[in-house]
Amino acid sequence: MRYIIGFTPPPRDPLTMVAASWLGRNVYTGERVDESETGGLGLREVAFHTALPRRYGFHAALKAPFRLAEPTAEAALLRDLMRYSGTLEPFQIPRLEVARLGNTFGLVPSYPLAAVNYLASVLTQEFDHFRAQLTEAEIDRCDPDLLSATQFANLHRWGCANVMDEFRFQMQLTGPVHSTDLPRMERVLRDLFEPVLCEPIMVSNIALMMEESSDGPFRVHSLHPMGKVSARKSA
Repeated sequence: MRYIIGFTPPPRDPLTMVAASWLGRNVYTGERVDESETGGLGLREVAFHTALPRRYGFHAALKAPFRLAEPTAEAALLRDLMRYSGTLEPFQIPRLEVARLGNTFGLVPSYPLAAVNYLASVLTQEFDHFRAQLTEAEIDRCDPDLLSATQFANLHRWGCANVMDEFRFQMQLTGPVHSTDLPRMERVLRDLFEPVLCEPIMVSNIALMMEESSDGPFRVHSLHPMGKVSARKSA
């Protein structure tokens, strides 16, 4: 069983609802959501392109998937995450936008935000002692021969190549899309998501996500509010 420390909007946020409809699964309940034809894409085509992000659920990973190091218990991870989240200041992402990420699509901030990168960095470091070391098979699945020297060092030090200076906040919307279909997919995703991306996104909770079974889908295990309790009450 693996865990992800990340961000996802609250359960009833309009963005959460649209993402659940697009991906065909609610990241909070784990339940399937009936897909519908979107922008001329058929049901099978949508299901094919969303297979990978549907498994991982709608989120941005701040600490990449990890197994718990033995003999660590889940309760200890929960306790420390609850405590540490209270020391972090909530902030806003002024705007998310649909972006092409190589041959996939996702939601990213319109411009780089130091607060986002800092949050991912401190969570990666603070909770690294909970992480079991990668197995040789897990390292091989990361295609280490294709990594830069920095990414290779990150993989062995932090269990993920794209951390620290290599980190990019992204909420995945598709798996790989064929080059001929990229323009059409981009139009479909912009039409679907842009109506719910007009307002700033508040980052005020840290989500602990859990794999439901070995190699199974991820869902939100718990949300951990950021900021001091007294400050949250006054707000």
